[in-house]
Amino acid sequence: MSSHAARKRAFFEAFQGSAPGEALAVLARMLAPAARVHAYRPVDLCEGRGEAEERLFGPLADALPDLERRDDILLSGSFQGSDFVAAVGHHAATFARPLFGIPPTGGLVLLRYGEVHRIEAGAIAESFIHLDLVDLMRQAGVSPLPPSRGAEGVFPAPLGHGGLTLDGRDDGESAASLSLVEAMIFGGLRRYDRHSLASMGMERYWTATMGWYGPSGIGATRGVAGFQANHQRPFLSAFPDRVGGNHKARFGDGMFVVSTGWPSVTATFAGEWLGCPPSRERITMRVMDVWRRQGDLLAENWVFIDIPDVMAQAGVDLFARMRDLAAARAA
Repeated sequence: MSSHAARKRAFFEAFQGSAPGEALAVLARMLAPAARVHAYRPVDLCEGRGEAEERLFGPLADALPDLERRDDILLSGSFQGSDFVAAVGHHAATFARPLFGIPPTGGLVLLRYGEVHRIEAGAIAESFIHLDLVDLMRQAGVSPLPPSRGAEGVFPAPLGHGGLTLDGRDDGESAASLSLVEAMIFGGLRRYDRHSLASMGMERYWTATMGWYGPSGIGATRGVAGFQANHQRPFLSAFPDRVGGNHKARFGDGMFVVSTGWPSVTATFAGEWLGCPPSRERITMRVMDVWRRQGDLLAENWVFIDIPDVMAQAGVDLFARMRDLAAARAA
């Protein structure tokens, strides 16, 4: 078994047999004492395991006491001399108490997560963790954003359920997957001429029925035309000078590729986006992507964007909006 496969299997098996509510403690124990944990807003950076337990894992465990971790995709690889494990899935739990001001439902919620962990000496030295809190607000009936253009609540496991292949991988397939994604990013997306979406030539990289699964506020869509109508066109109208690819990790694992940056994208907030007026200021975006390759084309893409952080940079507090909605509902 390769070192990458062994690292991935060890990560997966650490959670096996854990009782409901224990998964967060298991992840916390994987952290080195001085680990840096880059989390979503409103948590942001935690310096060291103790701070992560207090500010990140503690509130989650209190609000979601029977939380069960359900990995759909688990990847391992290297980038710029460092080793990584990445995961995408859902936390299934009873939403029993408020979380960062989000009112509990008392029932089942599915909280999407995306994680990239840098591994040193068998422990997590640095983490980048996304939770789709806007989707949790939606499930609680207090979404602070307009209805998504795409389909809400859609974040499926990969077609064929190949995201949890824990044994050895084909390094040639991994390299081919990474090469295709890098061609799409650096040879496609970066060719945008600020006038026509056709300038990026997305049809060269995607299957006809590609699935694009975006965060709450954007939603999921199908096919290049749907991707352009529901995400690319409104996004590039708002951020026409965006530059992405500033990655902390980017690697292939078989038919899958993951990347993340903290931030990954820089842009000018030049037009309306998700109901937020333009600030005309420079902003950054924390982003995580996972792609699945099918043959010579990309077939699926799971996307995390820390939307509350983007909006905060534009002077819009989505958590304050959410609290106002919750208060109005309770009145």
